[in-house]
Amino acid sequence: MSSKIIKIQRQIEQIKTQLMANGPMRPGTLGVQYRDPKKKAGPFHQLSYTYQMKSRTEYVRPAFLPKIEVEIENFKRFKMLTQKWIDLALTLSRLEVEEAKKSLKE
Repeated sequence: MSSKIIKIQRQIEQIKTQLMANGPMRPGTLGVQYRDPKKKAGPFHQLSYTYQMKSRTEYVRPAFLPKIEVEIENFKRFKMLTQKWIDLALTLSRLEVEEAKKSLKE
């Protein structure tokens, strides 16, 4: 097994560990709306996201903002880590096929 393959396998294991440590998550973005937009009076927060191909909007009370913000960040981290895992898995698969072809030629 080549050192490149071993290195990629280690990176995938690190990603799995990070995913296991990722806390509660939810998709979406937080936005601020105003009851009177011209005067910017009466602000309130909304969480917008799409789930199962349906767009949703929820009001978020100020007391829950820190919790929701952490969950959104956890979801972003989850998406980033899974994308890295996919990239590494594709590279690993290509390398393994190349290595198998070389061993058949020998």
